Amino acid sequence: MRGILTGVSYAFLALVAYGFSSMMALAHEAHSPSGVSWKYDGYCCNGDSQTGDCQMIPDKNVKIIQGGYEIIIGPGDHRLITRKHDFKLPQSEARRSLDSQYHICLYPDENTLRCFYAPDMSY
Repeated sequence: MRGILTGVSYAFLALVAYGFSSMMALAHEAHSPSGVSWKYDGYCCNGDSQTGDCQMIPDKNVKIIQGGYEIIIGPGDHRLITRKHDFKLPQSEARRSLDSQYHICLYPDENTLRCFYAPDMSY
């Protein structure tokens, strides 16, 4: 009986490990005009570079406001956007962009800003 339970335990652990690695594989690379590429966080990104919910957005769509950011996007600014959106986000919730560009991840739909990547601020 103990051998069966040990086998079941190993099978379960393997399944959990496979599940985590599959989730991580969903995070696709961010590409910038400067040629820098890096991976979005697995929590933020669902899909690939053609169908995923993470994408670089133009600088003109982001405004630094008291305590954070205002992100105004419309159709053409992100592949999932079908109408105008105005998101406000505290600076503490922004993730660091590794290519000096702004990126957003929308999930489960265009109404939910799941992750926002911003370049380092300089003064």
